[in-house]
Amino acid sequence: MTGPESEGSQVRRAVCPGSFDPITNGHLDIIARASKLYDEVYVAVMVNQSKKGLFGIEERMDLIRQVTAAYENVVVEAHHGLLVDFCKQRDIPAIVKGLRAVSDFDYELQMAQMNNGLSGVETLFVPTNPTYSFLSSSLVKEVAAWGGDVSHLVPPVVLEALNRRLSKG
Repeated sequence: MTGPESEGSQVRRAVCPGSFDPITNGHLDIIARASKLYDEVYVAVMVNQSKKGLFGIEERMDLIRQVTAAYENVVVEAHHGLLVDFCKQRDIPAIVKGLRAVSDFDYELQMAQMNNGLSGVETLFVPTNPTYSFLSSSLVKEVAAWGGDVSHLVPPVVLEALNRRLSKG
């Protein structure tokens, strides 16, 4: 037997990677959409030792777990190293990335081609919901640090964590 019927027992996996410092509604939109397309979606919180984030890795993972709790097929893990190694270790053939603008495409295309060349892992680009086309974690942190309202840009639990962290100054 060939075709989709013969592949019924195969689990379809994908990964949504990022620093998620913090997770935004834009990230959550991409994760939610990927969770409808795949049996298992890993959210890989990538560790970059040279960058000091606002939130620690464990805090980021906890926030992501809270805001993705409704998606039973989402798994949150941290990874230090190459994303393709994360994929190989978990038998993940696809990376799902949101594209906000044409400027994202140039960088993401290079990364996709490198990842494919290293391991055969495919990258799927998902156009960002226009509501979130300008949104980034860096922008959220900057606006929040200056007292701006970011309540429509992040889930409520993330807003609370941001307010707590930034009030400690």
